[in-house]
Amino acid sequence: MGRKILLEHIETPDIQSFKVFRSLGGYNAVEKALKTMSPDEIIAEVDKSGLRGRGGAGFPTGKKWLYFEKKSDKPHYLICNADESEPGTFKDRYLMEKIPHRLIEGLICSSFALNVNTTYIFIRGEFKYLVGILNNAIKEAYENEFLGKNILGTAFSLDIFVHPGAGAYICG
Repeated sequence: MGRKILLEHIETPDIQSFKVFRSLGGYNAVEKALKTMSPDEIIAEVDKSGLRGRGGAGFPTGKKWLYFEKKSDKPHYLICNADESEPGTFKDRYLMEKIPHRLIEGLICSSFALNVNTTYIFIRGEFKYLVGILNNAIKEAYENEFLGKNILGTAFSLDIFVHPGAGAYICG
């Protein structure tokens, strides 16, 4: 079995902090993506990796991204659906609570690959405590130039917002 990248370092003390996450290689993927790869190269890499969505269908992420129209005059938005309203599901909440910077790192790389400059994390309304955890991690990412205008001195800019849902299954 391969590396469990999503869960790697998840039990490390203070892993929620930017400083600790970064010291363990966090955001290295963002640096590599923004400074050495094109969006098409990222999509090809994700497709080759076999990465699948975390929803019930497990659809291949690279295939989904190949259908995305990247060149358009209209703005694009990336929505991270972390509503997690299916009974007994806790896959998203655990990651957001324990290692929020891993989610943000993935969203930055995804947004760059898809030419998106605004991303929303949609979370279940009942998980109000996660809003603070995520907003703190987002704030740290801005403070360290991984979010905002001209990330890491590149031409890419990205803003991420947390949006809690209204508590209905249909929202997710």
